[in-house]
Amino acid sequence: MSNALINSVAYDNQGKRLDKVPLESACDYLEAHPEAFLWIGLHEPDANMLGLIQKQFNLHELAVEDALSAHQRPKMETYGNSRFMVTHTAERHGSKIVFGETHLFLGERFLISIRHGPSHTYAGMRQRVEARPRQLACGPSYPLYAILDFIVDNYAPIVDDFKQGLIQLEKEIFLPNYKRGTIKRLYELKRELITLRLATAPLQDIAQSLSHGEDDFIHPGIMPYFRDIADHCTRINEAIDALNELLTAAIQVNLSLVTVKQNEVVKRLAGWAALLALPTLVTSIYGMNFEYMPETQWQYGYPLMLTLTGLACLRLHHVLKRAGWM
Repeated sequence: MSNALINSVAYDNQGKRLDKVPLESACDYLEAHPEAFLWIGLHEPDANMLGLIQKQFNLHELAVEDALSAHQRPKMETYGNSRFMVTHTAERHGSKIVFGETHLFLGERFLISIRHGPSHTYAGMRQRVEARPRQLACGPSYPLYAILDFIVDNYAPIVDDFKQGLIQLEKEIFLPNYKRGTIKRLYELKRELITLRLATAPLQDIAQSLSHGEDDFIHPGIMPYFRDIADHCTRINEAIDALNELLTAAIQVNLSLVTVKQNEVVKRLAGWAALLALPTLVTSIYGMNFEYMPETQWQYGYPLMLTLTGLACLRLHHVLKRAGWM
């Protein structure tokens, strides 16, 4: 259980860090310190730890069940005295984009973050939050903003990587030699882009909802911060949509270029077939062994026929070349 607990810290209404609080006594600590709130960070907790969290903070069983199973769609739901949020995190591992989840429980005097799968640690972000006591004095809403902002900021470099990858693939598309790996990479890039879009779009809706102050969970002084997150999400979503359209166009152009190249090959083959068909026609006529063929009795008939056939082939070659078939 201890491996899943990253941090459990209390802060007062001045934004000052107070104590590390054991999960078993979280409820008692809040009762004894009415001016304090708790910020708890967990990483892939088991059912026992989530059961303890549920008991200490009176969390709804459906939200706890979602937090345990993970693999949830991004969403925000209200359960009595708390809000439950699911966000998708993204980070690059080599040439691949891997996705994780961060689940958040927000109450009037507590914030619980639960990380599942690949995601950056929030330790550095917590230090930056603690360095701003004026905002931290607003309660759990500011750490919530910091986590969501951290997640959105990690989307931006991935989108930039997509842009650079697309630029490189566009160069490969117009190379003389067709590469099967190019169309495969274009498809993989488009699939990852769609997955990223599914992660960022709901987060924009969550940030907009939090910025409207629909309940008492969000401090009025923090609402503009959530509008800033919504604005960042809008820009990222617009960039993803633009990249998606460019990828679709790149795939179509790649397939069109392959088709054009195949047509060129077919035209060349047809041109050479026509050149071979002409002498084949002449020789097939002379191979019919008719008895009365006047030119066969003439001493110049054979070389004359070869000369005329060669001239006809040259003429046909010239015509086909001008037509672009050779």
